[in-house]
Amino acid sequence: MMDFFISPAHAAGEAASPEIMDFAFPIVLLVLFYFMLIRPQSKRAKEHRTMQGALAKGDEVVTDGGLMGKIVSIGDNAITVQLADNLDVKVRRESISSILPKGTLKKL
Repeated sequence: MMDFFISPAHAAGEAASPEIMDFAFPIVLLVLFYFMLIRPQSKRAKEHRTMQGALAKGDEVVTDGGLMGKIVSIGDNAITVQLADNLDVKVRRESISSILPKGTLKKL
């Protein structure tokens, strides 16, 4: 009766030795997951940290909230950004998302 569900040769022959494909598929998935998700994200994070470290007075920046302005002063944790005449805002260094090319604010 059990011969109908499992062939005797298959059940007896492979019980002791698992196939290499049983282990290869999860390993391939982990490698693919690393190269598709983890590595690009860590590369972007490293580039963002480098950009934040290179901020200087006079740079035109965009904050995470979408505010565009010019850096007036830089502290250890806070940066003062001039959004308009007589309007300065202090933001955290981490909230600067990108640096704009020089002269971008005058074109807007």
